[in-house]
Amino acid sequence: MLTEFQKMRSGLLADTSDMDLRARLDRAKQLINQLNSQTYLHSTDYRNIIKQLVPHLSDSSSITPPFYCDYGDGIIVGEHCFINFNCTFLDGAFITIGSHTLIGPNVQIYSPHHPMNYLERRQTKETASPVTIGDDCWIGGGSIILPGVTIGDRCIIGAGSVVTKDVPSDTTVAGNPAKVIK
Repeated sequence: MLTEFQKMRSGLLADTSDMDLRARLDRAKQLINQLNSQTYLHSTDYRNIIKQLVPHLSDSSSITPPFYCDYGDGIIVGEHCFINFNCTFLDGAFITIGSHTLIGPNVQIYSPHHPMNYLERRQTKETASPVTIGDDCWIGGGSIILPGVTIGDRCIIGAGSVVTKDVPSDTTVAGNPAKVIK
């Protein structure tokens, strides 16, 4: 039998009122508070706190505070990435970011889904779909990437875009919803 955490990470309907999920959220929120109130990008305690929150962050990559996420351990960041300030990554499912990728300020990446039926939404259940961003991408400030989206290598996402569908490698998209412009 799967735990609610395992269900969530597997894309199955999970009960978000589960005590283990709540404890994981609480731990992350405590670390987020420390990160955002006690550190800045090159401060002494920054690397220690960010690695506790996001253990799959490459040593050559940085996430600029303030930063917000659900769990942190569902975020995987490759080599030489820079994630600018005020980003929100909801990592019910895995969020994977390739190497040499730049993410602008105020970018939001969502993996959770809520049920479409309003009666089902009243329950404490949701699913999550992974988000994958390839190598050498540039995600413009204020962009929103929705659950289940895969962005290929060397893509550019124009500032303020809402990415609702997969983006093939070597493509530039912009707009709401994001459309191919190059």
